[in-house]
Amino acid sequence: MQGMKSLLGAGVLTAAVLVAGCATVGQDFATHNVDEIRIDQTTRAEIQEMFGEPWRTGLEDGKRTWTYGKYRWSAFSDAETTDLVVRFNADGTVDSYVYNTTGE
Repeated sequence: MQGMKSLLGAGVLTAAVLVAGCATVGQDFATHNVDEIRIDQTTRAEIQEMFGEPWRTGLEDGKRTWTYGKYRWSAFSDAETTDLVVRFNADGTVDSYVYNTTGE
């Protein structure tokens, strides 16, 4: 019985270490259509249709900015990050965007 308790305790400790060694922030989003974004043509409505609700919104240099991203860190492997930052003109079309990914 004592051996079973020790084994169970080791299993719980191992699970706790594995869970504590990982973190994920953000949300998944479709990346296959990033190349369809057209500067001064693609609208906010089209971006939302392609990628869904942004994970974060804000302003950068006075321009509305939407961020889509998923960031996963692990103590046991390389980080996996994917993000898309879209800046909009005053008329609601895309001014610029940046797409980055690692770990794929």
